[in-house]
Amino acid sequence: MRDALSILASVTPLPPSATPSADYRRRRHSTTTTPRPKPNPKHKPQFSTTYPPLSSFRWDNHQSLTYHSELASKLAKDGRFVDFLMIAESVVASGVKMAEFLALLDSENIASGIVTVLREGNLSGVLEMLFSGVPKLGVEPAMLFNEVTMESLKGECRRLLRCGEIEPLVSLMDTLAGFQFPIKEFVEPSHVIKLCISKRDPTAAIRYAQNFPHAEVLFCSIILEFGKKRDLASALKAFDASTQNMSSPNMHAYRTIIDVCGLCGDYLKSRPIYEELCAGNITPNIYVLNSLMNVNSRDLNYVLGIYKEMEKLGVTADITSHNILLKSCCLASKVKLAQDIYEEIRDLESKGALKLDVFTYSTIFKVFADAKKWEKALEIKEDMVSSGITPNKVTWSSLISACASAGHVEQALVLFDEMLQAGCQPNSQCFNILLHACVEACQYDRAFRLFESWKDRGFQKSLTDKLNSAHKFVAVNQGYSSRVYDHLTAKVPFTPTTATYNIMMKACGTDYLRAKALMDEMKTFGLSPNHISWSILIDICGSSGSLRGALQILSFMHESGIQPDVIAYTTAIKICVQHKNPKLAFMLFGEMKKYQIKPNMVTYDTILKARSVYGSLQEVQQCLEVYQHMRKAGYKPNDYYLKQLIEEWCEGVIQNEHQNKGQFASNITDFGRQSLLLEKVAEHLHDNNAESLSIDLRGLTKVEARIVVLAVLRRIKEKCTKGNSIKDDLSIILGHQPLGARFTKDETGIREAVSRLLQHDLGLQVFAAGSRTMNDTDRDKGSPIHTSLNLEDVDERSSLARASESPTRRPIVLQRLNVTRKSLRQWLRRTGSLTP
Repeated sequence: MRDALSILASVTPLPPSATPSADYRRRRHSTTTTPRPKPNPKHKPQFSTTYPPLSSFRWDNHQSLTYHSELASKLAKDGRFVDFLMIAESVVASGVKMAEFLALLDSENIASGIVTVLREGNLSGVLEMLFSGVPKLGVEPAMLFNEVTMESLKGECRRLLRCGEIEPLVSLMDTLAGFQFPIKEFVEPSHVIKLCISKRDPTAAIRYAQNFPHAEVLFCSIILEFGKKRDLASALKAFDASTQNMSSPNMHAYRTIIDVCGLCGDYLKSRPIYEELCAGNITPNIYVLNSLMNVNSRDLNYVLGIYKEMEKLGVTADITSHNILLKSCCLASKVKLAQDIYEEIRDLESKGALKLDVFTYSTIFKVFADAKKWEKALEIKEDMVSSGITPNKVTWSSLISACASAGHVEQALVLFDEMLQAGCQPNSQCFNILLHACVEACQYDRAFRLFESWKDRGFQKSLTDKLNSAHKFVAVNQGYSSRVYDHLTAKVPFTPTTATYNIMMKACGTDYLRAKALMDEMKTFGLSPNHISWSILIDICGSSGSLRGALQILSFMHESGIQPDVIAYTTAIKICVQHKNPKLAFMLFGEMKKYQIKPNMVTYDTILKARSVYGSLQEVQQCLEVYQHMRKAGYKPNDYYLKQLIEEWCEGVIQNEHQNKGQFASNITDFGRQSLLLEKVAEHLHDNNAESLSIDLRGLTKVEARIVVLAVLRRIKEKCTKGNSIKDDLSIILGHQPLGARFTKDETGIREAVSRLLQHDLGLQVFAAGSRTMNDTDRDKGSPIHTSLNLEDVDERSSLARASESPTRRPIVLQRLNVTRKSLRQWLRRTGSLTP
């Protein structure tokens, strides 16, 4: 380095005509040179400082130029690229053409130096130096890389890929691409994108894709791969980058992001994307519109709207569009509309506008299968055959399912035989459909015969004979396991799945040991029981009469590290209800909340029916809490059953008074009113209101008001039984009206009904209370209500008295009744809830 600096320090560029001076020539001839030492391979090569400075010779002196090119080559070989660039810059500054200088460089030395640097792991520093310094000399950096150095560079890129160092790799790709290196040959683009996806780094994926001329294709791949990972946010980020980097809309990218919205289960996100496209006066193609319809297929109205909008946009619907319409009708259970669409497609086919495909028939078969219209499905099957379309596995499965779901097991088996005759190899779903049909039809023995025969020998396929009717099939099927396949020559492999074993476990009925043996048998096929398997086993154990055994299975799931799901818990709760053990059912329900398992509609309905009668306040509070939780979760419960139980519990207050509980029974059929009543009861019975002796009856009918008042009295009674004391009067709010106005008549009948309940049925003393417009320490003033006195007269006098006080703080007056503390204590003593 010292030698190079001494050379470069004296560099003074000369014009081409300049010649060395006479003084210099004399000095050169008189100079004595010392012998050069032998090079030591352990040290960097040293170059003589006695060689003439760079500016001392004409640059047409080939010997001088050769010397400095050799010097630069040796510096590069040692990895001293900073010195190499300094010499190169000096040569160019002295008027030598860079091409002439490069021609004299030793390419092998430069390649060796680059390889050495790569092995030392100093790739970034050297590349930054080369790519920032070499272009200043008018040379492309790629000219310094030969085949050997390119292979070393590829090896470094692959090492970064293997190590998962995404940021250094993408930065290197950016740098190399900027200098026209063929980065596609260094590493496979799909591998880099896969690494970005696994690292959840959309920014790196976008940067890498932008280095290619076919970036729009890579962007679509990035969007789709993020979608498969259910990472919609990253997919949207890649989509936004693709729209910014493209001069025109990329319809493939729009289609891909819409499909990804469906993959991620957020179909609503696809709609603004489509609306944004239309807002830019850009007409989407048929593929974008089909993807939009498919993703939103669960919203039939939206799909129909897009279908109609196609006509306005001038886009012709293809067979895929109509297939998606049929799919949407199937999901919405719109059989009649699906039939109309199918007839429309047939009409278009007759005109040569469309050609029905196997997906069309498979979808319409699924529509009729779900609607249990197997005859219609068989009619369309004839249309399919006449059209020359060969059914596939999905088509046959849909046809078999149509008959099986309608309970026609024989016809389903006939179709299965036709499937084999047609040369279509059934899959596990076909086998499972047949087994499920047998189980649903309670043909358990047939299900086990089929299962054992297929499992032991594989399902044998007939190549010649064909059964022509369901009657003939039944006749042959009587000897199914021994005679039906004597003439058959080929076998269809039967591989049972977990779903297959779940179906067979259901066929065990209440035979727990047989079901357990089937679950153990799964392991021989490399299968593991899923949550449905365990739920079925719990149900079978409970149905056999062993509640304890069912709960032990649930505990075993926990001990084995298998987290029971909502189905398993719901099944266990159902068994507790069947065994009339509501306490255990509520304990399991509480355990679900502990493990953060969200109940479903079946869970709520089952737990609310756990009790046929309520015996204590705690039981009522328990059920009301479940009821409120159910409503908050978005479910609509059937309030009638729960309301009847609570009404019966409330009427229990006056049992000791020898009253008829059914005298005031509620006949509310409006589910909205039932919900309001239950919410009111829940509010007044909540633990937070345990010390409150106030009842708000506003907005209720007289029957509902009666139930709420009885519920609060029942709560007071049970609290006192446990030793709590009554510290205040009971206040009942009936309604309100403006201050100073005359009280209207009791149109709703609430005052009369509540007063009659409290005075006549329960023997309590009731007062018409005044409003609290005084200081907080003042007591309300009121007058006792006598049964012979008109309630409206009492209210009117109370109103005039309050008006004379001229309150200024409250613009309205509450109509209230008070039950004195003394009267409540006397009633509790009479019922035995309070000791004297």
